Amino acid sequence: MALKPLPSPIAPKAHAIMDYANVVVFLIGAASFWRRNKRAAVGALVAGGAALFVNLLTDYPGGLKKAIGFDVHRNIDFGLATMSAAMPEFLSFNNEQERRFFVAEGMLISALTELTAFPELITRLENRHRFAA
Repeated sequence: MALKPLPSPIAPKAHAIMDYANVVVFLIGAASFWRRNKRAAVGALVAGGAALFVNLLTDYPGGLKKAIGFDVHRNIDFGLATMSAAMPEFLSFNNEQERRFFVAEGMLISALTELTAFPELITRLENRHRFAA
């Protein structure tokens, strides 16, 4: 069961909405960290800015430029999740309480991405199964 793919109940439009909500969470995190931990605040701004940049360039509902395909967005999301989780170590606040925020964000981004129905990916998997049969 661990090797079976998870169902993908999240539609591209819902994924886009959650992506933008995630940017807001990073910005709120940056504002709340600013007085007590500047490094965490800067990390949240960097992560939120990177996520916003990717969202605006993605070819999905809510994207403005449509320069990044939605299937490529999937791979970038996993990179953003990794970046978020690694931010505390990279900016030297790994032993502070703000670390939990970044690890949780990385987990949430990964879960959202894994549970999203990416049309291009589904088509490729269907073709792979059809040719294998």
